[in-house]
Amino acid sequence: MSENKNSSERNTRSSKYHKNKKEKHLGWLVLKLILLFVVVIIVSGVGLFAYYAKDAPSISKAQLQSGGTSSLYTTDGKFLLSLGSEKRIYVDDKHIPQKLKDAVISVEDKRFYSEGFGLDPVRIVGSVLVNARAKGVAAGGSTITQQLVKLSVFSTAMSQRTLKRKAQEAWLSMKVEREFSKKQILEFYINKVYMNYGNYGMGTAADFYYGKPLKDLNLAQTALIAGMPNAPISYDPYVYPKKAKYRRDIVLYSMLKNKKISSAQYNAAVKVPITDGLLSKKDKVNSNLRKVDDPYIKEVINEVKEKGFNPYNDNLKITININQHIQQKLYDLANNGEVPFTNDKMQIGATIIDPNNGHVVAILGGRKLPAVQLGLNRAVQTARSTGSTIKPVLDYAPAIEYLKWSTSHIINDSKYIYPGTKIQLYDWDNVYQGKMSIRRALEQSRNVPAVKTLKKVGLARASLFVRKMGINIPSDSGLSVGIGANASTLQMASAYAAFANNGRYYKPQFVSKIETPDGITRNYDSSSTKVMKESTAYMITDMLKGVLTRGSGTMAKCDNIYEAGKTGTVKYSDEDLVKFPSYAHTPKDSWFIGYTKAYSIGIWTGYDNLKDGTISGIGENSAQLFYKKMMTYLMKNKANSNWKKPSTVVRCRIVNGTERKVAPKHSKNYTWQLFVKGHAPAPDDNDDDVDNIDDSDDKVNTADEDADKDNDVKDDDNQTDNNQGDGDKGKNSSSNSDNNNSNATDSSSTTTDNHSDSTSTSSSVNH
Repeated sequence: MSENKNSSERNTRSSKYHKNKKEKHLGWLVLKLILLFVVVIIVSGVGLFAYYAKDAPSISKAQLQSGGTSSLYTTDGKFLLSLGSEKRIYVDDKHIPQKLKDAVISVEDKRFYSEGFGLDPVRIVGSVLVNARAKGVAAGGSTITQQLVKLSVFSTAMSQRTLKRKAQEAWLSMKVEREFSKKQILEFYINKVYMNYGNYGMGTAADFYYGKPLKDLNLAQTALIAGMPNAPISYDPYVYPKKAKYRRDIVLYSMLKNKKISSAQYNAAVKVPITDGLLSKKDKVNSNLRKVDDPYIKEVINEVKEKGFNPYNDNLKITININQHIQQKLYDLANNGEVPFTNDKMQIGATIIDPNNGHVVAILGGRKLPAVQLGLNRAVQTARSTGSTIKPVLDYAPAIEYLKWSTSHIINDSKYIYPGTKIQLYDWDNVYQGKMSIRRALEQSRNVPAVKTLKKVGLARASLFVRKMGINIPSDSGLSVGIGANASTLQMASAYAAFANNGRYYKPQFVSKIETPDGITRNYDSSSTKVMKESTAYMITDMLKGVLTRGSGTMAKCDNIYEAGKTGTVKYSDEDLVKFPSYAHTPKDSWFIGYTKAYSIGIWTGYDNLKDGTISGIGENSAQLFYKKMMTYLMKNKANSNWKKPSTVVRCRIVNGTERKVAPKHSKNYTWQLFVKGHAPAPDDNDDDVDNIDDSDDKVNTADEDADKDNDVKDDDNQTDNNQGDGDKGKNSSSNSDNNNSNATDSSSTTTDNHSDSTSTSSSVNH
């Protein structure tokens, strides 16, 4: 019995021994696998690091010492200017005060002097954890050395924050640490950082903001300078004093925690007003940006930022689409008295687009302006009511595109009250002219036909149509938007460019390409979008030719140039007239948008403030005269060719006052009108004045049209705007009958013996 018991105990001990041995063996196996996994990860990481590092760009002392400014070039390779201060103050290490060094290191990289390779392992581990949670590169572990490298050879764009870039940045940081001392690295950094208003380096900033060298700044001023590079625009003491003080106080607290200042010094410094010693901003905003180029450069900077780059920090080579000769001419016309304006406070905004690629050739932000740096750009920033210039885009083009209206489509210019309201729509002359073709309605800029056309198309459908051309109609708009929508000259010139380019739209572009310091070039020429059928573009252009030859835009007409365009005026609102009743019979805004096959020009004239005056006297025609002068200059050395009628358009001689009646062969009572192929009237008695054209189908993508047929949205007729357009009032007038002009502009559109296609008589023309 005893033997059995002992045997059982021995078996139990043996079993436990073997079990423990197995568990121990398994534990070692797991540990070995973990160690192997770690080794593989390390080896892979080192291999990946080496793979990325071998392609790292070179870095030199000159790059480390230079400012971070970007340079602008024209498309022919000519240097234009640098986005930096004319006066960069480089400060040697021996002239950099210790308190500035302490401030920079405390807030940016407190372990700067102990980092052996320009890397901070503690920061790197922290950033890895943050990035792991963000599933991307959301945070960096950048030391001062890494920041210096980034500012010298890499872009600061978020899209460039890749593992490859971080590896190359780390490799170059180690290289910089081997070749330069900590004193030199800190000196390079202090002189490299961007400090807003085109200033590079803290020495330049001290002079700009305080008019002093760095050594003469007090502790509070030094802390502000040290803290600005983190976000120089956000911490601008002129524009955002509260944010600037917040950042300054963070720097002071960092210095306190890092034992670089005492509690007494800290408490005294945080009480100092942020404005202490700050120079007046009005004395500081001029730079090397010339007044001529200023509005264009402002839009270049905005576009570069939209593409994810920092034009002030990234050392970019930016090629822009400006034509300097045209830019200079645009500026001169606005300022040298060649085009008359009511007074010196009357303003202008203008944009010139190449319809064939969307390049913004030149832009005018205003006139009679003081020296400015990136000031108000009235060509882009000022979205004023367009008046009647919106009619071809929002009203008549969709009617041709979707409803297949002809240029002879009859519409009644009669009393009209916006549905659901008591608001009656008028033209400037308070006259209703009766039935007329849309050709005549557009030439004479009648309001009621335009609004009725928009209602027939459908506001929702028309809004989608113009959205493809960069014009956004607010969802709460009413039908009155058909005679005036808020837009800029940039938007309107670009939209009209689609008419000039046979229905193809290019998004307007200021920047052609960007080259980063690592040698990578990004080209930004965009492809066009088909926003309307070629037939629609051609028919609108044909009608808009008449605006210049016999309609509201005769003052804009150039000699012997194939061109088309539209006028626009906007009257003052009732609220405005309560304050300034004498303004009742003058326009608030005056527009002209015109184009050839080579250029599209958008022009707005008006005032920044109501009290500045009215558009009166010689100023009423400033927009048209400005266009005429500018387009004549532009086309002087350009091929002057007409638009070719597409096979999808049929030209017919239509009896005046009718919509579809083809005029007999020997009749003189007709107007040439255009029809979408398949919707033209049959000729009477085999009349050969109906085009005999090819029967090939229109090759334009009709997906948008088909979708609209299936999704026709009703208007919200209860919504209107208080500020009604007033047609295009002006001083010039002409009769309905038109002289038979034989110039280039007339040759392909409407030639008649009796141009009146309306059953009513008009005594004057709107402008």
